[in-house]
Amino acid sequence: MPNNNPVSKKERMKIERTQMPEQDHAARAANFLEVNLGLQDVCAKREAQRCIECAKPTCIQECPVGVKVREFLDLVIDGNFLGAAAKVREDNALPAITGRVCPQEKQCEGGCVLGKKGEPLAIGYIERFVADYERSSGLLGLPEIAAKTGKAVAIVGSGPAGLSCAGDLIQKGHRVRVFEALHELGGVLVYGIPEFRLPKDIVRGEIDNLRKMGVEFETNVVVGKSVTIDELMHDEHFDAVFIATGAGLPKFLGIPGEHFNGVYSANEFLTRVNLMRAYQFPAYDEPVYDCRDKDVIVVGGGNTALDGIRTAKRLGARSATIVYRRTEAEMPARIEELRHAKQEGIQIRVLTNPIEFIGDEKGWLKAARCIEMELGEPDASGRRRPVEKPNSEFTIPVQVAIIGAGTSANPLIQSTTPDLKVNSRNYIECDPETMRTSKRGVFAGGDIVTGAATVILAMGAGRKAAASIHDYLTTNHWEALQVHVAATARNGEG
Repeated sequence: MPNNNPVSKKERMKIERTQMPEQDHAARAANFLEVNLGLQDVCAKREAQRCIECAKPTCIQECPVGVKVREFLDLVIDGNFLGAAAKVREDNALPAITGRVCPQEKQCEGGCVLGKKGEPLAIGYIERFVADYERSSGLLGLPEIAAKTGKAVAIVGSGPAGLSCAGDLIQKGHRVRVFEALHELGGVLVYGIPEFRLPKDIVRGEIDNLRKMGVEFETNVVVGKSVTIDELMHDEHFDAVFIATGAGLPKFLGIPGEHFNGVYSANEFLTRVNLMRAYQFPAYDEPVYDCRDKDVIVVGGGNTALDGIRTAKRLGARSATIVYRRTEAEMPARIEELRHAKQEGIQIRVLTNPIEFIGDEKGWLKAARCIEMELGEPDASGRRRPVEKPNSEFTIPVQVAIIGAGTSANPLIQSTTPDLKVNSRNYIECDPETMRTSKRGVFAGGDIVTGAATVILAMGAGRKAAASIHDYLTTNHWEALQVHVAATARNGEG
């Protein structure tokens, strides 16, 4: 690979990491405008020049979708920003999205060797820059599309796994149609992530780019009810199906008082605000229980919990508090999002867990009875398990409580596809390398397989599924695989 960097390696090591311009924290805590403002071209080029072109670029290895980081950085250094966007899109169908919400510190930037002695390269910021440049220029840097194969693939769900899979399959020449249950495309990208972190226009723009590449979309189709998987394959004549429905069934705490008015799942609260624009009520007829001058808590420590409490703050909460049963060190939320939340006045109450919600005589939430926690031995996740401290109960005033304690699998598709194997938690089982399910021609990936994870991990699953679907459609190893499995079973029995 040619060296396009005009700055010597020694000089590159002295360049400080570019800081992301941000909206003032006092102002942004009261509006839904984007917090991060994006880089200018001079700053993006300078940051790209920090790359020391290591022999083994672990940044690529650590990226779940395998973006060719070195190649797109070289194009940025040359000032070929559209070319850089096209290079990113070869592997990442949604660069304007991942540049905003991907946990780069745990992925590409986590693998950057610069981070061993200083600040890693701001790969996410540069990725966002080239995608935003492409959008503002009106010139789309699309990758090449192969000749039509005559094969058709149905993708169930328009979230990150489905869109990533669609982007790869359309490049390989297949007809791709994405089915979405809701009235707007984007899945968790539009209903789960707030406007101030991921503007809806950005999501729509990336979906429009996929349309320009040839991907077809259909909304208001509840696969499993409007149409079944079998009907898609037999009546609609799709050659393969990729199930990417996510894990959108909310989990509650299972404590007394969760039925009181003012108690939400994070899914419901964020969907009402993000997708149905409840923050613009009554202009949009989708209310949420008024957070203004209320004491609001969100239970949980992930990005969804932070999204919920930062949203409540913007809706006028008197106090906005994260209640988390472990310590801040164990919180799975992004470091940047936690920093932003604190700047905006969010309180973080750790080693605390609600054990009961208390309501008034009219059924409205008025308080939460909590208990102090302490950390014991590590659990299956590797984090120390929180245990209750005896005789440590206390009560705090709360009028709105949002439960951000995770999600589980929606059972609709599984219940209407009896030959689709699922595990004990009703997640779809598939081969982790090929994403093949127990049903011929049906593949699955993302949260419906793994449980709730990040956008970029879902996209990685979508890419892996696309490669496997392409292999299935073009060489069809399925029959040979089935013969091999049957033979292995017979030999084992013998």
